[in-house]
Amino acid sequence: MKFASLAILFAIPVCQAQKTDLKFQPVIPKMWIDSEIATLELPLANPAGSPKHVSSDYYYRIPVRPIYKQYPAYPYGAGPAGYFDWLRQQEPEIVWGEDKDRRKYAPPLETKADWIKAGELVFDSVLGSIPLNDLFLRGLRGYVEKRTIPLAKGDMIPFAHIVIREKGKLEIGGGGCAECHTRLMPDGTVLKGAQGNEPGDRKFAEDLRDGFGGPVEAARSLERGLYQGLWQRPDALARVGEMSIEELATLHDGVPPGVFSRHRASPLYPVQVPDLIGVKDRRYLDRTGLQLHRSIVDLMRYAALNQGVDSLANFNGFIPFGGPNFDKLPEPEKVPFGRYSDEQLYALALYLYSVEPPPNPNPFDATAKRGKQVFEHEGCGTCHTPPLFTNNKLLPAPGFQVPKDHLKKYHVLPVSIGTDPNLTMNTRRGTGYYKVPSLRGVWYRNMFEHSGSVATLEDWFDPRRLREDYVPTGFRGYNVKTRAVPGHEFGLKLSIEDKSALIAYLKTL
Repeated sequence: MKFASLAILFAIPVCQAQKTDLKFQPVIPKMWIDSEIATLELPLANPAGSPKHVSSDYYYRIPVRPIYKQYPAYPYGAGPAGYFDWLRQQEPEIVWGEDKDRRKYAPPLETKADWIKAGELVFDSVLGSIPLNDLFLRGLRGYVEKRTIPLAKGDMIPFAHIVIREKGKLEIGGGGCAECHTRLMPDGTVLKGAQGNEPGDRKFAEDLRDGFGGPVEAARSLERGLYQGLWQRPDALARVGEMSIEELATLHDGVPPGVFSRHRASPLYPVQVPDLIGVKDRRYLDRTGLQLHRSIVDLMRYAALNQGVDSLANFNGFIPFGGPNFDKLPEPEKVPFGRYSDEQLYALALYLYSVEPPPNPNPFDATAKRGKQVFEHEGCGTCHTPPLFTNNKLLPAPGFQVPKDHLKKYHVLPVSIGTDPNLTMNTRRGTGYYKVPSLRGVWYRNMFEHSGSVATLEDWFDPRRLREDYVPTGFRGYNVKTRAVPGHEFGLKLSIEDKSALIAYLKTL
């Protein structure tokens, strides 16, 4: 999750679940255990920069954030008649957590369906919010249009929630799981858990231009905290320290929806937003295989880390949330964000394990059948092995020497396929590897390759992408007009007919 201007952090409304199962009494695991956290992530490509995460004692002293009831967000003039006046009459309501008087609240948790529904509350929950006063409310439609935020059916902002913490005072916020992992479909419906397509970086660029990031020194400091790795030489982000607000905005303007400059990555080397549908079957999390996924507890840990806690880690003397000099850990009670309880994280993980893909509209017709034969004849299943359509292994990037002990500790296929190494060699998420992605659900996704350099499968199988005069249809890079999109040359030499058939088959998965 990205930590930036609260004005750009949005979420969406809660769906309903059915009580259909028997009483469910899970044993909630203790999530933050020092010995487990120490082995949770792979070493970084430069092991000297590998993070040392906060201790269990520190973690559990971070206050648990209460989850408030949330409401759909609409631009001014949209939504039900009198909607915003009605909202101002609503009382604050904590649906899970404690109030200031230590009174406890929780949703129903009797059945597994209850737990999954509660996990959806956590998925949608905002991590930060700003006041939605009359001036901001009246300008909200202009804000949405200027940032090209698409609207769902009914003119709803699909990545936003309204929160009421004090009667009569509305807030708009987000920054939780739903902001990155909600996809607005072509028919105006929303698909939770999928690769998100909110224009997050482009929205952030406009926020910078409008002054939400503060003066240029504050904006530069924010960039360094999110992305910089001070052990790297040469330092890829050194130029950020000299950029103007407009240059910083231009840097983020180049990152299209479906790709994101998430923290520990870089706006120079952003990450394709992952599809979480099917995450239960993935052995590694992140495009770089950064974190092991051995059980549901590891997914809980991943959620905690990526909602702020890994910004408290020490990266060879660099602490992202370590104050103006990035070197001093704040007291846990003063951390500028809360945490979820272990119960809430367990519910969230159950929800993510339960999310199903939408009905696939692509028929398995004669063309797709031929494409399956091409898939099998070309040996695609070696890496994209059915039925998961991934072998769940890690491939080293060009220039990375696989340590011998990795061959025993991790699932490594020591073969490089030549993809651009920058994300995995030059960021705080870089392990030296890229994981083999699953091909399931490619029909509803876009922006392919680890940094989303091409927009469609057709572009991915275009041999022209290997040329330096190629214009990437997805992410290009800062002030880049043309560049090659190297690597994974499999399928580029197929006939036009075989490519079309192969793509038709892939879209049925």
